[in-house]
Amino acid sequence: MSRQLIAILRGIEPVQALEIAEVIINAGITKIEVPMNSPDALQSIKLMVERFGESAEFGAGTVLKVAQVDAVAAVGGKLIVSPNCNTQVIQRTKALGLQSFPGVLTPTEAFSAIDAGADGLKFFPASVLGPSGVAAMKAVLPKDLPTFAVGGANADNFDQWLAAGIDGFGIGSAIFKPGFSTQQVKDAAELMVAAYDRAKEL
Repeated sequence: MSRQLIAILRGIEPVQALEIAEVIINAGITKIEVPMNSPDALQSIKLMVERFGESAEFGAGTVLKVAQVDAVAAVGGKLIVSPNCNTQVIQRTKALGLQSFPGVLTPTEAFSAIDAGADGLKFFPASVLGPSGVAAMKAVLPKDLPTFAVGGANADNFDQWLAAGIDGFGIGSAIFKPGFSTQQVKDAAELMVAAYDRAKEL
């Protein structure tokens, strides 16, 4: 099954990229983003794509500029995730055939992102909206548009977000932080997958 979980590897370095990606994919998470403010983010993405491109999707987070979209595409990245709604970034992402997941917090931002061609919406920081805020916004959004909660969603409350209409989650520091061992990342990823699968069955 393709789980709607995105592992956010903020701060990862290229030397760790392959072993960390491998344990996350083996745990059952097949969408991985490397935020652009990580050390040599493009090299990490390139290495992951070359090794695991057949079994997972990779891309960049914290994409704020059109030029960054071009750079991610050049190393084989497929996902463009942003904390904000920049319509030029969204339009360039789609022009290059990549998937666009901009960050939104209001209906105005959400519809601007949709009009620009976004493939899905990232509610960020989701903790500000809470499940009730998300449920209110989902009432007016296209039913078939994937939505992700990032910031405030974790293994303890996936069920609440899913009940509010969220489709998936971006998980950052609960899966990876600089200094985490490969075993820690493996354990954390397996915990998230188990919690997500349980919540989906409720």
